[in-house]
Amino acid sequence: MTRNLLFAILTLVAALGLGSELGYYYFPSKISETLVAFFSLSYEANFPTWYASCLLFTCALVLGGICRSVCQKGAQRCFHWGLLSGIFFYLSLDEAVGIHEHLGGRLQLGGLFYFDWVVYAGMAVLLIGLIFIPFLRRLPRSTRNAFMVAGFIYITGALLMELPLGLWTEQHGDQNLTYALIDFVEEVLELIGISLFLMTLEKYFIRTEKPSPSS
Repeated sequence: MTRNLLFAILTLVAALGLGSELGYYYFPSKISETLVAFFSLSYEANFPTWYASCLLFTCALVLGGICRSVCQKGAQRCFHWGLLSGIFFYLSLDEAVGIHEHLGGRLQLGGLFYFDWVVYAGMAVLLIGLIFIPFLRRLPRSTRNAFMVAGFIYITGALLMELPLGLWTEQHGDQNLTYALIDFVEEVLELIGISLFLMTLEKYFIRTEKPSPSS
């Protein structure tokens, strides 16, 4: 049920975003810019941004619930679950207000690193990955694999897709359809990654709530 609902909403958000961009590009006299700004995945502080922030915040809440359940049972890894909850709370906040965008412009590297905040984000992702290696190893194989797939998809969208987007922006600006399409792929990958992660969390949370000799 959760899987079908999440992907139904994801499909709707993606379709509205892409449809508004293409409609405005090919039929500018019939599609208002206000409509594009509300539905486009390339804009900030709109419907897709709100939905993505809600998804991330929901992940933070579920992670917090898992942390509480694991700690009550006296199992290890409370720290990692709690840290994950905090990370996703920050991501939900960042999605809503764009904290990472204020980190850009300091290095002025240009090219693929036109959005130079990706350098800081890349180092943070590497550090967090190293911290969570022992944690991932102790998870059930199915959960571990699902976490890794979801994380790879999310990071590809949130971080790696910023490289071609930055290169294109430096050369052609951000007021064109190609920019919107690259950004669309980036945002959709993020939503897919978050949705997969949330579905995996739900399954794991249900498992931790069942009576068991260990967590």
